Formats: sequence, structure tokens, C-alpha cells
Amino acid sequence: MTEAACFELENEVLRSIGREPMTRELHRSTWGMPLLHAMLERSPGVDLAEFSRVCEVALAAHVDAGRLDVLPEEHLDVLDQLIAHGYTVMLLTSRTESEIRHLIAPEHPLTKRLARVYHADNSGELKPSPRVFDRLLADAGVAPQQCVYVGDSPGDAAAATGAGLRFIASLQSGIRGRSEFATFRVDAFVDHFSELVEVIRALR
Repeated sequence: MTEAACFELENEVLRSIGREPMTRELHRSTWGMPLLHAMLERSPGVDLAEFSRVCEVALAAHVDAGRLDVLPEEHLDVLDQLIAHGYTVMLLTSRTESEIRHLIAPEHPLTKRLARVYHADNSGELKPSPRVFDRLLADAGVAPQQCVYVGDSPGDAAAATGAGLRFIASLQSGIRGRSEFATFRVDAFVDHFSELVEVIRALR
């Protein structure tokens, strides 16, 4: 899920419901927020129920067309390497279940690699609240310091470090720089997803 792809999708939805498209600058500045929270800033006064209804249909079309949530094989290889080294891979996102339904479908290549999935509808909290990890930690039966969270926004950093998890900041999107994480305890930075295996093993 890239910021550029989401920008195109959301503006397509806004135009279809008679709203002015947002600027790229505004979209980038609110990147990392839960979608509907962000839309209140991206399009003040938008009917969130209408936006959600139209967005769900548009999202499915973008996914089917290969324009959104495209997982490169090399990224799946990284997950396979982590699993082979004995790590458990879980997904925690502020997206809703309907927004990630295609990613956790039985036939999706990501599904078999995930031990657990937490989203806006089953985690009970949303980032940047550290409480977003409560259920994950309880279910897994592990201490926070045994977990590493990889994220690409200051909200990810706030949630993970606030909960006592190790945190790796991914800069691959090019949206955030190191300076934007200056107020958080970042255990490592990666410029590309492929660096994760060695970086996580080094944290041990």
C-alpha cells in the first residue's frame, strides 16, 4: 500500500461523490492516520458513511487492477526468511477489516505467513495509542521487549515505543525522514524492506 496509490484512490472517490480532490501535500502530511480520521482533515465536511461505501467498491477495483496492495515477491521472501529464523510474523494495522479483507483472504500469499492479524475492528484501540498492542501481547503471551514493530510513521513509533516494543522505522516510502522520528526511541532505520532480516537479527 503506497501513499501515491492511496492518494489516487481517495481522490477518485472524492470526485465520484462530488467533493473537491485534496492536494498531495495534505495527503502526505496526514499519512499514517486511520483513513476515516484522516479524511476529516483531507476533505472537511465529507460524509464519512458515503465515502466509506464508495471507497470499499473502488478499493476492490484498484486491488483487482494491480494498483494497490501489490506485494513484491522479494518482500514475501523477507517474511519467509524471518520465519525460517524462528520469528513469528504478525500484522497490526489501523486499517479496518474491510480495507484488508483481500490481504487476509485464504488464497492470498500473505495469509499463510501471518500468525495473527490485528486491525481497527479487533484491536480495540488505534495507533498512536500504545494500548493498540494490548490484545496482541496478551494473545501471544510475550513481553513487549520481545517484540519488534516495523512502521513508517511517527504514529507507529509513538504506539510501539509507548507500549515498550522495539521499533524499526521504515523509510522506504520516502515520505518520512529520520528527523521526524527524533522524539522517539528508534532501534533502527531501514531504507528498504530487504534490510529487515539482518537488522532484526542484530537487535537480538
